[in-house]
Amino acid sequence: MAEAHQAVVPSQAGGDGEPGRARRGHGGRLLALGLVAFAAVLAVYVADLLTHLSTMTAMRDLIVYRDGGLITRQISPPYDGSRYAPLYSWTGSGGVSFTYAPIAAVIFAVGSVLPWLVLRWVMTVASLAALLLSAWLMFGKLGYDDRRVRTGATLLVAAAALGTEPVQQTLALGQINILLMLLVVLDLMAARNRWWNGAGIGLAAGIKLIPLIFIPYLLLTGQFRRAGVAVGAFVVTIGVGYAVLPHDSAKYWQDGLFLNANRIVFLGTRGNQSLHGMIIRFMGSVDGAAHVYLAVAAVVAIAGLVVAATLYHAGHPVAGMLACALTGLLVSPLSWDHHWVWVALGMGYLAHLAVQARGPARTAWWLGAAALLFVYGCWPQFWAAGPALTPAGWVWYGPTQYFKYGDNPAYHEYHWNLLQIIAGNSFVEAGILAMAVLTVAAIRLRRPAAAGLRTSLRTVPRLS
Repeated sequence: MAEAHQAVVPSQAGGDGEPGRARRGHGGRLLALGLVAFAAVLAVYVADLLTHLSTMTAMRDLIVYRDGGLITRQISPPYDGSRYAPLYSWTGSGGVSFTYAPIAAVIFAVGSVLPWLVLRWVMTVASLAALLLSAWLMFGKLGYDDRRVRTGATLLVAAAALGTEPVQQTLALGQINILLMLLVVLDLMAARNRWWNGAGIGLAAGIKLIPLIFIPYLLLTGQFRRAGVAVGAFVVTIGVGYAVLPHDSAKYWQDGLFLNANRIVFLGTRGNQSLHGMIIRFMGSVDGAAHVYLAVAAVVAIAGLVVAATLYHAGHPVAGMLACALTGLLVSPLSWDHHWVWVALGMGYLAHLAVQARGPARTAWWLGAAALLFVYGCWPQFWAAGPALTPAGWVWYGPTQYFKYGDNPAYHEYHWNLLQIIAGNSFVEAGILAMAVLTVAAIRLRRPAAAGLRTSLRTVPRLS
């Protein structure tokens, strides 16, 4: 009976719990199910790409990456938005400019050597491979030793993830979110410690600043060497930027361009699924929401990092990593809907907990995984007027009623009705709920002060 409430933490894997008997002996069936599910979903996606049935073929952000690389190679600077208008005129979004750090422009300059068609397929295949590898590494950290079970679980998670809006949007836009997620996962979920562990986090942060949240996480969890490597790698990315693009690097770092998130987009747009975006939409003002956001973000950042570190010290590094990633998404000034690709690993982890659990707890974890798939697969970014509106869209998106208020009445987000408010902040709402669950788990799993270190590492209560 005690085994139902405790899990032995395998010292070799350093994971969140032993896979357990329920998953052994069924590797062949799980592998076959994973292969069928992933092949079916992938076939639909490839068919969409080949037949140009939707915007999945546009890869608009990859155009900006490539153009930023071409401009960096030929004329510089990459931050001059006027140079992008002719290249983007067909989208009606003239003036879209390069927004990442200078090191990203240097990297994309290398990628821009490839022909456009080749670059698109390279990005697509690389992102799909990164999704599979991230899930594979996570399940390895969780102690899945049977390769058939591990492969089947990986394929099922990837198939479910391809049904979510963040992953679909990342592929459709040619975004780099899944690749950045893999850099973090490689550092935190690797089976063996290497001298370079931490460099992936530093590189990811050098390209897109949100992964910086993992550096204080490494410090709080006592992974000082990895934290040092991450900081060093981050500094190197800045140094390379100054060496290749000194003027642009000075503009980005010294002139504070990186602090001006509002330069990218109206921060209240429904695409900004962070606490900042939600607060702006509620208050009807970007400037008016600034002080409230800073106070809320500071509290959430501190609490989220403490929760993540507590889960790690309790023997649940996967849960700690996910809590840290969630914290970053919530407190970032701008978390695009496609930044939430971490939901793929979140669904996989909940499925893992469901298989471990017994009785009502198992049902609860499965329902949680299904809820993530529903919320992050049913998103108004896909909705459009007319026949393209999905059935899910009709459920969530009520009749539009506009009235003038806010600092710019032209923004639709300032005029949402109740159903639109609920639906339009659904990623943030789900993230807050997930953080609440992780907080409760951290409180339950915290190590008693008087308990011996060996005892607490050897046997810990399960999340379920």
